[in-house]
Amino acid sequence: ALITRFCIEGGLPTETAYTLSDLYIQRADAIQNEDSIAALHKEMIFDFTNLMQNKKTQAVMSKVVLQAINYIHKHLRSPIKESEIAAELHVNSSYLSSLFKRETGMGLKSYLQSARIEAAKNMLKYSEYDYSIISNYLCFSSHSYFISVFKKHTGLTPKEYRNRYFQSNWNE
Repeated sequence: ALITRFCIEGGLPTETAYTLSDLYIQRADAIQNEDSIAALHKEMIFDFTNLMQNKKTQAVMSKVVLQAINYIHKHLRSPIKESEIAAELHVNSSYLSSLFKRETGMGLKSYLQSARIEAAKNMLKYSEYDYSIISNYLCFSSHSYFISVFKKHTGLTPKEYRNRYFQSNWNE
């Protein structure tokens, strides 16, 4: 809980921090011995540290773009429109769109999709949720669309991703 709070205060998106924290808590609940807890703790520290390191090496962004990113991560589980984000931030939609693209190198919709795929990757790695539940949870319009987008981003289907990463993480 403390590392999650410190990372959020340090600029890690709230949704990312809480999702990762929840997944580590689930894994800790299943562990039966002290050595495995120590190894899981070490892995968790490295994961959070790497996320923060990546956050620190990113280019400095305007307040509006940071607020948009924060809004996206807080609302990953809800349908989001660019106009909603702009209205929430009290800026013109086209201004937000062009500023976001200039500062992040990707459009708002692409960023939202990437953020949802990152959340899906974490859920596939660290939970046993069914693919369709993950798809619905992250507001993909259909299960087949989720598979298509996930494969486009990772080169693997959700099932292939889970088979590759879930098994190895639980056996370490």
